[in-house]
Amino acid sequence: MKCPYCNHPDTRVVDSRPAEDGSSIRRRRSCDACGKRFTTYEKVETIPLIVIKKDNNREQYDRGKIEKGILQACYKRPVSADKIRKTVEQVETDIFNREEKEISSSVIGEIVMHKLKDLDEVAYVRFASVYREFKDVNTFMDELKNILDKKGQES
Repeated sequence: MKCPYCNHPDTRVVDSRPAEDGSSIRRRRSCDACGKRFTTYEKVETIPLIVIKKDNNREQYDRGKIEKGILQACYKRPVSADKIRKTVEQVETDIFNREEKEISSSVIGEIVMHKLKDLDEVAYVRFASVYREFKDVNTFMDELKNILDKKGQES
């Protein structure tokens, strides 16, 4: 494993344990050249997942797009980086547990929205407004009313 700090080609494993998600191995590594430490995660390589976009184009699954969408939705919200990371992992686990070779981007969007609803309601509305392409204020207000009605029923 190459050191991300000095690019030295050899590093050594200092500690190895199962990651919190249970589906990967967390390894603490140390670079003998610069002395810095860093963490890597090792996962089983699977058959690439293909995402079917709205226009029916297909592209390879990219975890970074889910991370980016969730980070944007949670921008300036009181949500810790750890909770965001766990949410991304939960979304990814839900996607891969379907054991499908292809998945629609709309299914991924619904999974993300479901997880964001539990994480932070403002982040959920932000994501939903982009994902569902609210055309006007009334559509936006309808979604807010749905959230408020559900909150009222829970009380």
